[in-house]
Amino acid sequence: MNSFNTIKDMVFGLNLNDIPDTAQHQARRCLLDLVGVLIAGRTTPLSRIINDHAHRYFHSPDRNGTLLGDGRSASAPGIALAGGMTIDSIDAHDGMKNAKGHAGCGVFPALVALLETTGRPYDDADFLTALIMGYEISIRDALALHDSADDYHTSGAWVAVGIAAMAARVRGQTENQLFEGMGIAEYHGPRSQMMRTIDHPTMVKDGSGWGAMAGVSAALLAEDGFTGAPAVTVTDPALAPFWSNLGQEWHIVNQYIKPWPVCRWAQPAVTATMMVMHNNKINHETIEKITVHSFHQAVRLATAIPRNTEEAQYSLPWPVAAAAVRGQLAVAEISEPFDDERIMELAQSMELLEDDRHNAAFPGERIGRVSITTKSGEVFQSDDMRATWDPEAPPSDDEMIEKYHQLADPVIGQERATRIRAMIAAIGEDGGQNGGRHSVKGGMAQQLITELGKPFL
Repeated sequence: MNSFNTIKDMVFGLNLNDIPDTAQHQARRCLLDLVGVLIAGRTTPLSRIINDHAHRYFHSPDRNGTLLGDGRSASAPGIALAGGMTIDSIDAHDGMKNAKGHAGCGVFPALVALLETTGRPYDDADFLTALIMGYEISIRDALALHDSADDYHTSGAWVAVGIAAMAARVRGQTENQLFEGMGIAEYHGPRSQMMRTIDHPTMVKDGSGWGAMAGVSAALLAEDGFTGAPAVTVTDPALAPFWSNLGQEWHIVNQYIKPWPVCRWAQPAVTATMMVMHNNKINHETIEKITVHSFHQAVRLATAIPRNTEEAQYSLPWPVAAAAVRGQLAVAEISEPFDDERIMELAQSMELLEDDRHNAAFPGERIGRVSITTKSGEVFQSDDMRATWDPEAPPSDDEMIEKYHQLADPVIGQERATRIRAMIAAIGEDGGQNGGRHSVKGGMAQQLITELGKPFL
């Protein structure tokens, strides 16, 4: 297994055999999760608007591809934009705690856009290697940005840099084009303020789609001679420690998986509420009030009664109340109409309190606890709870598959969903033959991209 002294070495020298099996397996798990969320996301107004926009305004005269789950044509930046925003339209995709955001949401659709529009053959090894490399560089740039910037920027700010690097590999760029592209991506990437969309939830969300578009566009501009280097988050000597372990530590294995389609910050309280109610056999009709203690950023998710799915996904009171009333938290609970009177009653009466210990633990730990008061005056309290399916306690493969089908089957049907899942499972594998070694010339990635280009609706 190789280590890489520089980003250049990784971009142009990484091979699938350099990547441990654990990271490759996690990449397929993350890919399955992203595709499931993509399929569910196509049902949202956000996805309809952005796909219409990309088809109408993002076209190349000679090199178009296909919008994911839509079937219409667009250029590579348009495909990346619409795909990233569609995944982000259902807040159920993977992320990393210390990165405070999501790499795969932007990396995956950008990779599809690049491969489909570059015009050269590619195989499973190309696809899986580029996907993992996109995660690794994006996440390191996230850590460097959070360490060096005063404001808290959305995922699009740093995923753009990882995508520009990934594009240099996919498109066979020069070393100079790699560094110019990363510099353009860092400079023009969406340095959007995360807490603004927390306080005022709208379709801009985590900036992932815009970051995917910026990263792809930056790489294409670099090919045309546009300059933008340096990318300070990459070249600043003070930030060198974030880049020193390329090829030694694989951050893709440190991704959390979301069991529910809402902001990760709300999920510890959802976990705690469901556990207290289950352990004490509490019926929601007997609840007078729920009090949530959590960290500052979670308490800022203060919208009680959402008007649209964006407000529902960036809320703490609504998903906690919905889980308490319905015993589940799925796409239906974060979709219109938001008129369940019992959920509304619990959400409006909920008390959100900031906890200094929980603040101190963030972002490495996202912690919440709840206190449930019944109408008879009894009080039931939880311990401090982490979000379900953190990397320290990840879901099983079977649980990942179950989540995928819950998202995909209602949209495209179980048969097609199962066929797509089989394609993902086979990428980079030879079906267990030859001791399970990787197939360099497998064609499952190409089949998957072709299938994902067909309409979901």
